[in-house]
Amino acid sequence: MSKKNRLDKKQQAKEQKQPKVRDVFVARPFAGLAAETELVALRELVPAATAPLTLAPEYAEKYGDRQITLATILPMAWPALTKTDGRILLGLQRHERSGDVNRDLAVALLCALEGEPGAPVNVPPLPGEGPRLGDLLVDAPLDITVHEGFDFWLDADQERDAEVSASLDAANASVYPTVRMAAAPAAYWCRVPEKAHVRWVLPDSEDVALNALARLSAAGELKLTDETKFAGMFRAHGLLVPVWDLPSAPEAGAWEESLAAVSARYAAAKAVDEPLTPDQRRARQGLLGRQLTLR
Repeated sequence: MSKKNRLDKKQQAKEQKQPKVRDVFVARPFAGLAAETELVALRELVPAATAPLTLAPEYAEKYGDRQITLATILPMAWPALTKTDGRILLGLQRHERSGDVNRDLAVALLCALEGEPGAPVNVPPLPGEGPRLGDLLVDAPLDITVHEGFDFWLDADQERDAEVSASLDAANASVYPTVRMAAAPAAYWCRVPEKAHVRWVLPDSEDVALNALARLSAAGELKLTDETKFAGMFRAHGLLVPVWDLPSAPEAGAWEESLAAVSARYAAAKAVDEPLTPDQRRARQGLLGRQLTLR
């Protein structure tokens, strides 16, 4: 047998010994978590934001009292990074992902916890089976801070050479103004060129949310105000996200009262358990035809 054939045989044997990791699609990966809607919002709606995370007691005992911060996105869309003092930043928005975003984040966090502080965090392309965020972390709502840019990537005393400053300036230039609304959980106002939006991640299953929105639409109660337009909705990680188009001015605070009123009407419509009327069924079909692809 030639040397090449022997090497090929060894490689084949090695590959056969390694268990294959299968990708698994989870349509609603954050279901059951107290922060489900906010996690979806930070992945899909918000350019720059952070929130502290707390390890569950079992993992805190194993890895110590580590400061962990969830971030919308990290430099180069890294899954995670560690500081030399052991602090961890966990990125929600990343280039490579499996069919289970929850498990992706859990593996990235475990890799960061296991790795050397300050060293690159190497994360496998497919996470395989194992603990999820609900196992690793204390299950609680997120204390979110929305930032105007990505200066949180660097420590205050960290030196910034010309290359780092240029990269940070370019990243900051891509951030559009975004404000977390107080009137409804996981609702965000943002201003893009020439107009603004309110986008709200609804906490309910798609059927429940769609029926409630259909009742509001049929009653003419879906707009925030007469100045606004219900633009449509999109799906994100198993949840519906309705979108309203607003004038570019005024600022976010001016829409709090209107959003609170829509939120109250939505809650009342959701509580109705009677079948949809013909008008409401037509409204439901109309909403399905107004699904958005741009976020």
